[in-house]
Amino acid sequence: MTLETKKSVFVELGKFLNQFSENQTLKNPAVLHNETFFDAFIDLIQLSQSHNGWYTPEQVYFSIQSWAEALTEENLSQWLSAYDLQKNKVKNVALILAGNIPLVGFHDFLSVLITGNNVLVKTSSNDQHLLPFLAKYIIAVEPQLSDKIKFIEGKLENFDAVIATGSNNTARYFEFYFKNKPSIIRKSRNSVAILNGSETKEQLCALGEDIFRYFGLGCRNVSKLFVPKDYSFVAFFEAVFEYQDVIHYEKYANNYDYNKAVFLMSNFKLLDNGFLTLKEDPSHASPISSVFYEYYNNIEELEARIELESEQIQCVVSNDLVKNSIAFGQTQKPALWNYADNIDTISFLITT
Repeated sequence: MTLETKKSVFVELGKFLNQFSENQTLKNPAVLHNETFFDAFIDLIQLSQSHNGWYTPEQVYFSIQSWAEALTEENLSQWLSAYDLQKNKVKNVALILAGNIPLVGFHDFLSVLITGNNVLVKTSSNDQHLLPFLAKYIIAVEPQLSDKIKFIEGKLENFDAVIATGSNNTARYFEFYFKNKPSIIRKSRNSVAILNGSETKEQLCALGEDIFRYFGLGCRNVSKLFVPKDYSFVAFFEAVFEYQDVIHYEKYANNYDYNKAVFLMSNFKLLDNGFLTLKEDPSHASPISSVFYEYYNNIEELEARIELESEQIQCVVSNDLVKNSIAFGQTQKPALWNYADNIDTISFLITT
């Protein structure tokens, strides 16, 4: 297959996904293979929460729409224009995927196929249905892909390289098990936001999206706030109040009650608005329903610290207070060229 053919396949997938949204799902007669896949995908979205309690329809629809927006001819061309894909030697690439948020491994799946490689996918037990469904769709669009995609349930065998995502504990296992293979091993990361008190209500409200989307389970979710001395959280709490309905979701509410009780029993000082707790803590990884915060003295020192701790941090959100920061509300909409852990997956695939 030529690069243009492969791009066209994923453009068609983007058109298919673009039909589905939380507010309006509308069948487009121009989309390929709707007679086979449209109703089945609606059913799968509705069933996703029974497969993984965190995969509510709202969160699955958000992920679907994010990928629909990404998979356009313009985006794919801009992303791939930086590479010479002719250099690639076809390999069997194993993917060990996480399952913390819907379709979290799709970018790796896309990267392997768009570079002309074969993909062996080991899905997470928490996300076993969405990606295989999309794989069936693109195979329907381009049957040649059927020989390039395999989903593996048992032991991974006959692969040339691996991309594995997991916790810090599983990463140690991956590093040992795959020590003789070219690999990208992704560990746990979290995202942080830097505030200075000049943020508008709209920006703080957008920060709520970075915190609460996917219930805070993603590595691109903000789990830590850096604030100046004597910072008042009143404006922050007022802005994020519109996310209060999150407490009506049982799994989130259970985490809120449990983590709040643990903090209080340990005599930690908490700020609490009834659905989110703020705790002063030097760590980056806060539990579900809680965000840590820490005071800083000046931006220069904080920027140096963030650089020092870069391997723990996925995104930095701010109002351009530090270089390479992301605008409020945008962490869960990365472009195709915004790589996880800042590791260029395409370069890895074509040079390995």
